[in-house]
Amino acid sequence: MAGHLLLYGLLLSPPLTTGWTVPNCLVTEGYRLPLASRFFLPCLLDSRLTKVVACYMVNNLTRTLEAVPQDVEGLCLFGSIPVLPQDAFSNFPRLQVLGLSLHITQLLPGALRGLERLREISFITPPSREYLFLLPDVFSDLISLQQLYFLGPCLERNSHVRLPPSLRQLAVKYSCLRDVGQLADIFPDLVHSNSSEDAWTLDVLNLSFNADLKMASPGALWGLKLGTLNLDHTKLEAAAVVGLGLQRLDTLSMKFTATVELPAEAVAHFELQTLTLENNKIGHIALEVLASCHSLKSLSLQGSGLTELPSGFLAAMPGLQRLNLAGNQLQSVMLCVNETGDGSGLWTLNLSNNGLHTLLPATFSCLPHLRELLLQRNKLVRLDGQIFQGLWRLETLNLDGNPLVELGEGWLAPLPALTTLNLLDTRTVLSPTWGSWGLSSLCNLSLGLPSVHTGITLSLPTRLISLELCAISGMKHWELFPEVFPVLQTLTLDVWGLQLRTQNISRIFPALRQLSLLGNSLEALCSQDTSSFFLWYLPRLQSLIVHRNGHNPRPCRITGLPSLQELKLKTLGSRAQPRLVLLEELVGELPRLQVLELANMGLETLSAAAFQGLGSLQVLVVDWEKGLVLDPSLQELSPQMPQYMFILSSSLACQCANAWVGPWLERFSRTYMHIQKTQLCHAEAGDLSKKPLFPFLQSHCPQTLELGLFLGSSALLFLLILLPLLQEARNSWVLYLQALLRVWFQGLRGRRDEGKDFLYDVFVSHCKQDQGWVVRELLPALEGCPPDGQGLRLCLPERDFEPGKDVADNVADSMASSRVTLCVLSLRALRTPRCRLELHLATSLLLAASRPPLLLLVFLEPISRHQLPRYHRLARLLRRGDYYLWLEEEEKRAGFQAWLRSRLGSPG
Repeated sequence: MAGHLLLYGLLLSPPLTTGWTVPNCLVTEGYRLPLASRFFLPCLLDSRLTKVVACYMVNNLTRTLEAVPQDVEGLCLFGSIPVLPQDAFSNFPRLQVLGLSLHITQLLPGALRGLERLREISFITPPSREYLFLLPDVFSDLISLQQLYFLGPCLERNSHVRLPPSLRQLAVKYSCLRDVGQLADIFPDLVHSNSSEDAWTLDVLNLSFNADLKMASPGALWGLKLGTLNLDHTKLEAAAVVGLGLQRLDTLSMKFTATVELPAEAVAHFELQTLTLENNKIGHIALEVLASCHSLKSLSLQGSGLTELPSGFLAAMPGLQRLNLAGNQLQSVMLCVNETGDGSGLWTLNLSNNGLHTLLPATFSCLPHLRELLLQRNKLVRLDGQIFQGLWRLETLNLDGNPLVELGEGWLAPLPALTTLNLLDTRTVLSPTWGSWGLSSLCNLSLGLPSVHTGITLSLPTRLISLELCAISGMKHWELFPEVFPVLQTLTLDVWGLQLRTQNISRIFPALRQLSLLGNSLEALCSQDTSSFFLWYLPRLQSLIVHRNGHNPRPCRITGLPSLQELKLKTLGSRAQPRLVLLEELVGELPRLQVLELANMGLETLSAAAFQGLGSLQVLVVDWEKGLVLDPSLQELSPQMPQYMFILSSSLACQCANAWVGPWLERFSRTYMHIQKTQLCHAEAGDLSKKPLFPFLQSHCPQTLELGLFLGSSALLFLLILLPLLQEARNSWVLYLQALLRVWFQGLRGRRDEGKDFLYDVFVSHCKQDQGWVVRELLPALEGCPPDGQGLRLCLPERDFEPGKDVADNVADSMASSRVTLCVLSLRALRTPRCRLELHLATSLLLAASRPPLLLLVFLEPISRHQLPRYHRLARLLRRGDYYLWLEEEEKRAGFQAWLRSRLGSPG
C-alpha cells in the first residue's frame, strides 16, 4: 500500500515552488554583497561570485551544510568546529572562496577534498594564540588555489606543509610568528636553490600585524621571488629584509613599524618599485639617502612627521609616478625650485592634511605629466593661475577643506584638461560668470555653497556629468540658473537649500540617473498637503538615496519615478517628534524598483499594501528597526514578495501578530528571509528569563483564524491547479485512476494467492495500427497448437473486451484475469490514449505489487527512452530479459519464438 501511495503521489503532484531558508545563514548573490557586507566580515568575498552564503553560530557542520545551496560559490562559516572532518565540502563542487572562522585546531586527511575549483581559502580566528595543526598534504587537493590566508591562528608547530603550485598570495597575519625563518620551516616550498628555474614565485607575502615579528634569519627565504612583502605593524627592520635571500622584491610595505629613516639599502638592493612607509617617525630625509632610490615608481610617506623636503627631492627619483606626502607637517613645498622642463614623470601627488598656507608661483611647473593633485584639508587662502603653470595634463584637483576666500581671475585657466574639481567645505565666493574660469573639459564638480544673506543665482557649467552641492544648514536658498544640464547623470545635494521649480526638473536634468539627497529637510521636494509625496519627476532616474534627515515631522512618499531601480531611505523621521510609520507611507508606485533599503525609519509594520506598487522588487533590506511587525496579509502576497528579505540589526516585535512568520518561512514562502536568530522574548510578565522568538510565539500564541484560512486556501489552490489535468478526458488520467482503484479493490496490488486460476494466459496491449502484426506474427506463435505454437489463451481488446462495458472496467478486468501482460510498443502505440493507459497501469502495478506480475514489452521499432512519456520511463526498471526488439529478418524470428517460450512458459 505504501509503495502504491508513493507512486500515486509522484504521478499526481505538480512541481511546487516552495519557500527556502537556511537556518542561521545569510544568502545572497555576489553583486548584492554591498547590501549586507558587514555580515561577511572579516571574510571578504568577490562580488563577481554568483551566490554567496555566510553562516553563524555553527556548531554542527554537517547539519549547517545540509541547508546551504549546493551551487554556492562563496561560503563563510562562523562558529566553533575544532576538527574539520573528511570531505567536509565535497558536496559543493562550484565553491571558489571559502572562509573558516571556526576556531579550527586540526584538519583531518581529505578535509578539503572535492574543492578543485577553490581559488581562495581563509582560516580566521581571534588573535588568541590558538594553534592550527596542518598535515603536509592538507592542500594537495586544491589544484586551483591562488590565495591562502591565515588570519589569527599560530602555525609554529607545523612543518613541511606543501603549498599548491598555483598559489600566488600567502598571508600569515595576527599570528605568533617571531622569526621569518619559522615560515620557511612551515612551508619549505618557499626556499629554493640558486637556480632560477627552481625559484618559487609569489605575488604577495603578507606578514602584517605579527606583533612579535622582529627577527629575520639570514637566508630564511633564499631564492623566493616576491612581488609584494607586507610587514605592516611588525617590529622587523628594513635592513633585515635584505638578508632574507629574496631573489626578487618589487614592493615593500612597512606601515606602523617605528622606522626612523628611509631604507635606502633595501631600495637599492632590490631596486624596489614601490615603498610604503606610512605612519612612521622619519622626520627628516637626507638628500644623499635619496640617491639610492632612483628605481622607485611609487613612494608613500604619509604621516611620517616630515616638516620639509630636501632640495632636489624629485630630481633624485626621476622615475617616480606616485608620491604620497599626506598627514605631515609641511607648511610649504619647494618641489620645482631651480627645475624646469620635463624634470619629473610624477602622475599623482598627495599633499593633503598638511599645514600648507601658501603656494608659490610655478610650484608645480616641473610636473608636466601630473594627472592628480590632492590638496584637501590644508590652510590655503588664496590661489591664482600662476601656481598651476605647467599642469596642462592635470585631470583631478581636490581643494576640499581649505579656507579659500580669494580666487584670482582665470585661476584655472592653466588647467585645460581638468575633469574633476572638488571645492567642498571652502569659503569660496563664487563668481556669477563661471565660464571665465576656463573649465571647458570639466565633468565632475563638488562645490560648497557659503552662507548668504539674500538669495543668489548659481550658474554652473552645463556639460557636467557629476555634480555635488553642499551648503550650510539654515542658509538662504540658492536659485539654480535655469540652464539645461543635458548630460548630468549623478547629482548629490548635501545639507542644501536649493530652489528649483519642480515643473522644470525633468527639463533641467533630462539624463539624470543617480540622485542623493542628504539634506536636513525635504520641504523643497515634497508636497505639503495631507498626503505628502515626492514632487520631482525624473523619468530616467535609476538610483535614489535619501538619508540623514531627522527633521521631517511626517514622511515623504517616494512615487512617480518610472525607471527607479534602487532606493535607499535612512533616518527620515523627526528626532524631536518621533512617530511610527508604515512602508506604504514611504514608497508608492515604483514599477521597476529592484532594491529597497530602509534604515532607522521608525518602521512599524510591513504589510501587503506596501508591495502593491513594487511589482519588480527583488531585495528588501530593513536595518536598525525595533519592534517590527510582519502583517499576516503578507501570506497572501507570497508569490509576489521579493526574493530576498534581509532584516539586519533589527528586531521583530514579540507579539502574536508575528506568530505566523516561522511556519510561513519554512513551508509556503518563495522568499528567502534572513532574521537574526538571537532574538528573545520574556517568558512571562515580570520573568527575567528569555526564550527564542519563534518557538516562544508558536507555543504561547493560539493558532489564528487567518493561518487556518491560509492553509485551507493553499489546499484549494492546489486542487484548482490539478483540475485541468483531471479534465484531460477519460482516455488519460481519469481512466488510469479508475482502473488502478478497481485493480486495488480486486486484490491485485501484490496480494494474489499463489494457486489462483486465470481466465487468460496473456493480455496483449496494442494499438489498432499494429493489429496486423499481432494477427500475423503473435497469434500463431502463442495461440497456435504445438509444435508451431504454444497453445496459450490470449486476451485481445478488439476481440475479448465486453461490448458496451466501460473502457477502464474492461482494462482492469482483463489485467486482473491475465497471468502476463504483453505490451506491443511502437511510436503509433505511444500516441494512442488506451495503449498509454494500459502501459501506465501495468508499470505501476509492477512497482507496487509485493509479488510483481510478469510484464513483457515488444518493440516493433527502435524507441529512445526519452521518447517515452515520463510516467512510462519506469519500464527501464525491468530486467534486461523482459523486452524484445522485433526485427524483420527471417533468421531473427526464431530468436523471437524462443524468447516468447522462455518468458511465457506452458499454458495455465
